[in-house]
Amino acid sequence: MKKFVCFATLILCFAATVFAQKADGDRKMNQPVEPFKIIGNIYYVGASDVTAYLITTPQGHILIDAGFAETVPQIKANVAKLGFKLEDIKILLINHAHYDHCGGLAEIKKLTNAKLYASPPDAPVLEDGGASDFRFGGDAAFSFTPVKVDEILKDGQEIRLGGTRLKTHFTFGHTKGATSWTTEASENGKKYKVVFASSVTTLDYSFINNQKYPNIAEDFAKTYQTLKSIKADVFLSAHGGFFDLTEKAAKLRAGAKTNPFIDPQGYQRFVARMTKAFEDKLKAEKSGKK
Repeated sequence: MKKFVCFATLILCFAATVFAQKADGDRKMNQPVEPFKIIGNIYYVGASDVTAYLITTPQGHILIDAGFAETVPQIKANVAKLGFKLEDIKILLINHAHYDHCGGLAEIKKLTNAKLYASPPDAPVLEDGGASDFRFGGDAAFSFTPVKVDEILKDGQEIRLGGTRLKTHFTFGHTKGATSWTTEASENGKKYKVVFASSVTTLDYSFINNQKYPNIAEDFAKTYQTLKSIKADVFLSAHGGFFDLTEKAAKLRAGAKTNPFIDPQGYQRFVARMTKAFEDKLKAEKSGKK
Protein backbone atom coordinates (compact mmCIF):
# COMPACT_ATOMS: atom_id res chain seq x y z
CA MET A 1 0.00 0.00 0.00
CA LYS A 2 2.84 2.39 0.86
CA LYS A 3 4.38 1.98 -2.61
CA PHE A 4 0.99 2.55 -4.24
CA VAL A 5 0.46 5.77 -2.28
CA CYS A 6 3.96 6.97 -3.19
CA PHE A 7 3.35 6.15 -6.83
CA ALA A 8 0.01 7.95 -6.85
CA THR A 9 1.69 10.95 -5.27
CA LEU A 10 4.35 10.86 -7.99
CA ILE A 11 1.73 10.94 -10.74
CA LEU A 12 -0.08 13.85 -9.10
CA CYS A 13 3.18 15.74 -8.68
CA PHE A 14 4.10 15.06 -12.29
CA ALA A 15 0.73 16.34 -13.47
CA ALA A 16 1.19 19.43 -11.33
CA THR A 17 4.63 19.89 -12.83
CA VAL A 18 3.27 19.76 -16.35
CA PHE A 19 0.36 22.11 -15.83
CA ALA A 20 1.31 24.46 -12.98
CA GLN A 21 4.94 24.75 -12.01
CA LYS A 22 6.85 23.86 -15.13
CA ALA A 23 10.15 25.58 -14.28
CA ASP A 24 10.40 24.30 -10.70
CA GLY A 25 9.19 20.85 -11.72
CA ASP A 26 11.72 20.65 -14.52
CA ARG A 27 14.55 21.43 -12.13
CA LYS A 28 13.39 18.77 -9.67
CA MET A 29 13.31 16.14 -12.41
CA ASN A 30 16.65 17.26 -13.80
CA GLN A 31 19.00 17.05 -10.81
CA PRO A 32 22.48 15.53 -11.42
CA VAL A 33 22.96 11.81 -10.81
CA GLU A 34 26.22 9.86 -10.77
CA PRO A 35 26.16 7.52 -13.78
CA PHE A 36 26.33 3.78 -13.15
CA LYS A 37 26.09 0.39 -14.77
CA ILE A 38 22.59 -1.04 -14.49
CA ILE A 39 23.20 -4.50 -15.93
CA GLY A 40 25.24 -6.00 -18.75
CA ASN A 41 26.04 -3.32 -21.32
CA ILE A 42 23.28 -0.96 -20.12
CA TYR A 43 24.26 2.20 -18.23
CA TYR A 44 22.33 5.02 -16.60
CA VAL A 45 23.40 8.46 -17.87
CA GLY A 46 20.28 10.49 -17.15
CA ALA A 47 19.08 12.87 -14.45
CA SER A 48 17.27 12.35 -11.15
CA ASP A 49 13.90 11.55 -12.73
CA VAL A 50 14.13 12.21 -16.47
CA THR A 51 15.98 9.14 -17.67
CA ALA A 52 18.58 8.44 -20.35
CA TYR A 53 20.21 5.09 -21.06
CA LEU A 54 23.47 4.24 -22.81
CA ILE A 55 23.70 0.80 -24.39
CA THR A 56 27.30 0.09 -25.34
CA THR A 57 28.63 -2.19 -28.07
CA PRO A 58 32.01 -2.73 -29.79
CA GLN A 59 30.64 -1.03 -32.93
CA GLY A 60 29.26 2.06 -31.20
CA HIS A 61 26.51 2.90 -28.75
CA ILE A 62 22.77 3.49 -28.50
CA LEU A 63 21.23 6.31 -26.47
CA ILE A 64 17.61 6.08 -25.36
CA ASP A 65 16.16 9.54 -24.57
CA ALA A 66 17.91 12.88 -24.21
CA GLY A 67 16.02 14.64 -21.44
CA PHE A 68 15.47 18.40 -21.46
CA ALA A 69 17.73 20.67 -23.46
CA GLU A 70 19.32 21.45 -20.08
CA THR A 71 20.05 17.73 -19.51
CA VAL A 72 22.59 17.54 -22.34
CA PRO A 73 25.60 18.69 -20.27
CA GLN A 74 24.76 16.03 -17.68
CA ILE A 75 24.51 13.31 -20.31
CA LYS A 76 27.82 14.38 -21.85
CA ALA A 77 29.54 14.38 -18.46
CA ASN A 78 27.99 11.06 -17.44
CA VAL A 79 29.05 9.29 -20.62
CA ALA A 80 32.62 10.56 -20.13
CA LYS A 81 32.66 9.54 -16.43
CA LEU A 82 31.83 5.99 -17.47
CA GLY A 83 34.82 5.97 -19.83
CA PHE A 84 32.88 6.16 -23.09
CA LYS A 85 32.88 8.74 -25.86
CA LEU A 86 29.78 10.69 -26.78
CA GLU A 87 30.80 10.68 -30.45
CA ASP A 88 30.65 6.87 -30.43
CA ILE A 89 26.85 7.02 -30.10
CA LYS A 90 25.50 5.78 -33.43
CA ILE A 91 21.76 5.43 -32.77
CA LEU A 92 19.31 7.71 -30.96
CA LEU A 93 15.95 6.42 -29.74
CA ILE A 94 13.13 8.36 -28.14
CA ASN A 95 10.57 7.08 -25.65
CA HIS A 96 8.02 9.68 -26.71
CA ALA A 97 7.99 13.15 -28.21
CA HIS A 98 7.57 15.39 -25.16
CA TYR A 99 10.03 18.16 -24.40
CA ASP A 100 11.30 16.55 -21.16
CA HIS A 101 12.54 13.52 -23.11
CA CYS A 102 13.48 14.92 -26.50
CA GLY A 103 14.46 18.49 -25.65
CA GLY A 104 18.13 17.55 -25.82
CA LEU A 105 17.92 15.46 -28.99
CA ALA A 106 18.88 18.16 -31.49
CA GLU A 107 22.05 19.05 -29.59
CA ILE A 108 23.09 15.45 -29.03
CA LYS A 109 22.42 14.61 -32.68
CA LYS A 110 24.61 17.55 -33.67
CA LEU A 111 27.40 16.40 -31.35
CA THR A 112 27.32 12.74 -32.40
CA ASN A 113 25.95 12.61 -35.98
CA ALA A 114 23.96 9.61 -34.77
CA LYS A 115 20.88 8.38 -36.64
CA LEU A 116 17.56 9.15 -34.99
CA TYR A 117 14.84 6.50 -35.15
CA ALA A 118 11.19 7.30 -34.35
CA SER A 119 7.70 5.90 -34.79
CA PRO A 120 5.50 7.21 -37.63
CA PRO A 121 3.24 9.36 -35.38
CA ASP A 122 6.07 10.84 -33.28
CA ALA A 123 8.40 11.63 -36.19
CA PRO A 124 6.52 14.77 -37.39
CA VAL A 125 6.22 16.02 -33.80
CA LEU A 126 9.99 15.74 -33.38
CA GLU A 127 10.57 17.52 -36.66
CA ASP A 128 8.25 20.44 -35.87
CA GLY A 129 9.47 20.91 -32.31
CA GLY A 130 6.25 19.75 -30.68
CA ALA A 131 3.90 22.00 -32.67
CA SER A 132 1.73 19.10 -33.85
CA ASP A 133 1.46 17.31 -30.49
CA PHE A 134 -2.21 16.56 -29.89
CA ARG A 135 -2.21 17.98 -26.35
CA PHE A 136 0.66 20.48 -26.02
CA GLY A 137 1.04 21.65 -29.61
CA GLY A 138 0.92 25.41 -29.95
CA ASP A 139 2.08 26.04 -26.38
CA ALA A 140 5.55 27.57 -26.50
CA ALA A 141 6.24 26.38 -22.95
CA PHE A 142 6.28 22.79 -24.20
CA SER A 143 8.13 23.30 -27.46
CA PHE A 144 11.67 22.13 -28.20
CA THR A 145 14.30 22.47 -30.91
CA PRO A 146 13.13 20.54 -34.00
CA VAL A 147 15.24 17.52 -34.92
CA LYS A 148 15.37 15.52 -38.17
CA VAL A 149 14.33 11.87 -38.01
CA ASP A 150 16.53 9.56 -40.08
CA GLU A 151 14.54 6.34 -39.97
CA ILE A 152 10.86 5.56 -39.40
CA LEU A 153 10.34 2.57 -37.15
CA LYS A 154 7.98 -0.33 -37.66
CA ASP A 155 6.25 -2.18 -34.85
CA GLY A 156 8.29 -5.26 -33.97
CA GLN A 157 11.38 -3.96 -35.80
CA GLU A 158 14.75 -5.12 -34.47
CA ILE A 159 17.44 -2.50 -34.03
CA ARG A 160 20.86 -4.11 -34.24
CA LEU A 161 24.28 -2.76 -33.38
CA GLY A 162 27.46 -4.57 -32.38
CA GLY A 163 25.72 -7.78 -31.30
CA THR A 164 22.97 -5.99 -29.35
CA ARG A 165 19.36 -6.28 -30.48
CA LEU A 166 16.45 -4.14 -29.35
CA LYS A 167 12.91 -5.06 -30.31
CA THR A 168 10.53 -2.17 -30.97
CA HIS A 169 7.09 -2.17 -29.36
CA PHE A 170 4.61 0.54 -30.31
CA THR A 171 2.90 1.62 -27.09
CA PHE A 172 0.81 4.57 -28.25
CA GLY A 173 -1.35 6.74 -26.00
CA HIS A 174 0.80 9.05 -23.88
CA THR A 175 1.78 10.44 -27.26
CA LYS A 176 0.43 9.18 -30.56
CA GLY A 177 3.78 7.47 -31.18
CA ALA A 178 5.11 6.47 -27.74
CA THR A 179 7.48 3.52 -28.09
CA SER A 180 9.01 0.85 -25.85
CA TRP A 181 11.90 -1.54 -26.39
CA THR A 182 13.05 -4.90 -25.08
CA THR A 183 16.50 -6.45 -25.14
CA GLU A 184 18.62 -9.01 -23.29
CA ALA A 185 21.44 -8.36 -20.85
CA SER A 186 23.76 -10.78 -19.09
CA GLU A 187 24.95 -10.78 -15.50
CA ASN A 188 26.86 -13.53 -13.66
CA GLY A 189 26.33 -15.93 -16.53
CA LYS A 190 22.56 -15.42 -16.67
CA LYS A 191 20.49 -13.66 -19.30
CA TYR A 192 17.76 -11.23 -18.34
CA LYS A 193 15.04 -9.62 -20.43
CA VAL A 194 15.09 -5.83 -20.13
CA VAL A 195 12.18 -3.52 -20.91
CA PHE A 196 12.46 0.20 -21.57
CA ALA A 197 8.78 0.99 -21.05
CA SER A 198 7.30 4.17 -22.45
CA SER A 199 5.32 6.59 -20.33
CA VAL A 200 1.73 5.38 -20.05
CA THR A 201 0.18 8.02 -17.79
CA THR A 202 -3.02 9.61 -19.09
CA LEU A 203 -2.49 13.13 -17.67
CA ASP A 204 -5.60 15.26 -18.34
CA TYR A 205 -6.46 13.54 -21.63
CA SER A 206 -10.05 13.03 -22.70
CA PHE A 207 -10.89 9.56 -24.01
CA ILE A 208 -14.31 10.24 -25.49
CA ASN A 209 -14.81 12.47 -28.52
CA ASN A 210 -11.19 13.56 -28.52
CA GLN A 211 -11.13 15.31 -31.89
CA LYS A 212 -7.34 15.63 -31.96
CA TYR A 213 -6.81 11.95 -31.09
CA PRO A 214 -10.01 10.00 -31.86
CA ASN A 215 -8.55 6.54 -31.15
CA ILE A 216 -6.77 7.47 -27.92
CA ALA A 217 -8.72 5.04 -25.73
CA GLU A 218 -8.16 2.16 -28.12
CA ASP A 219 -4.44 2.92 -28.31
CA PHE A 220 -4.06 3.04 -24.53
CA ALA A 221 -5.95 -0.24 -24.12
CA LYS A 222 -3.74 -1.93 -26.71
CA THR A 223 -0.62 -0.52 -25.06
CA TYR A 224 -1.47 -1.98 -21.66
CA GLN A 225 -2.05 -5.36 -23.29
CA THR A 226 1.30 -5.09 -25.08
CA LEU A 227 3.16 -4.23 -21.88
CA LYS A 228 1.35 -6.99 -20.00
CA SER A 229 2.50 -9.53 -22.60
CA ILE A 230 6.17 -8.60 -22.06
CA LYS A 231 7.77 -10.87 -19.47
CA ALA A 232 10.52 -8.53 -18.31
CA ASP A 233 13.10 -9.19 -15.62
CA VAL A 234 14.63 -5.70 -15.58
CA PHE A 235 12.16 -2.80 -15.52
CA LEU A 236 13.29 0.59 -16.83
CA SER A 237 11.18 3.51 -18.01
CA ALA A 238 11.07 7.18 -18.95
CA HIS A 239 10.79 8.53 -15.40
CA GLY A 240 12.83 7.24 -12.50
CA GLY A 241 9.85 7.43 -10.17
CA PHE A 242 8.07 4.76 -12.20
CA PHE A 243 10.60 2.09 -11.22
CA ASP A 244 12.19 3.38 -7.99
CA LEU A 245 15.39 4.56 -9.68
CA THR A 246 16.82 6.43 -6.69
CA GLU A 247 16.21 3.61 -4.20
CA LYS A 248 17.49 0.87 -6.49
CA ALA A 249 20.59 2.85 -7.45
CA ALA A 250 21.40 3.39 -3.76
CA LYS A 251 21.10 -0.33 -3.08
CA LEU A 252 23.30 -1.13 -6.07
CA ARG A 253 25.99 1.30 -4.91
CA ALA A 254 25.81 -0.19 -1.41
CA GLY A 255 26.75 -3.58 -2.84
CA ALA A 256 23.41 -5.40 -2.84
CA LYS A 257 23.90 -9.14 -3.34
CA THR A 258 21.09 -9.25 -5.89
CA ASN A 259 20.82 -6.56 -8.54
CA PRO A 260 17.80 -4.48 -7.40
CA PHE A 261 16.96 -3.59 -11.00
CA ILE A 262 16.03 -7.23 -11.57
CA ASP A 263 12.43 -6.68 -10.55
CA PRO A 264 9.86 -8.62 -12.59
CA GLN A 265 7.21 -8.25 -9.87
CA GLY A 266 7.71 -4.48 -9.82
CA TYR A 267 7.14 -4.34 -13.56
CA GLN A 268 3.98 -6.41 -13.34
CA ARG A 269 2.63 -4.23 -10.52
CA PHE A 270 3.39 -1.09 -12.52
CA VAL A 271 1.48 -2.33 -15.57
CA ALA A 272 -1.43 -3.48 -13.42
CA ARG A 273 -1.66 -0.10 -11.62
CA MET A 274 -1.50 1.88 -14.84
CA THR A 275 -4.08 -0.36 -16.50
CA LYS A 276 -6.50 0.04 -13.60
CA ALA A 277 -6.00 3.82 -13.48
CA PHE A 278 -6.82 4.02 -17.19
CA GLU A 279 -9.85 1.73 -16.94
CA ASP A 280 -11.22 3.64 -13.93
CA LYS A 281 -10.76 6.97 -15.68
CA LEU A 282 -12.38 5.72 -18.89
CA LYS A 283 -15.32 4.29 -16.94
CA ALA A 284 -15.78 7.57 -15.07
CA GLU A 285 -15.69 9.57 -18.28
CA LYS A 286 -18.25 7.29 -19.91
CA SER A 287 -20.55 7.70 -16.94
CA GLY A 288 -20.15 11.47 -17.01
CA LYS A 289 -18.22 11.70 -13.75
CA LYS A 290 -15.29 14.05 -13.30
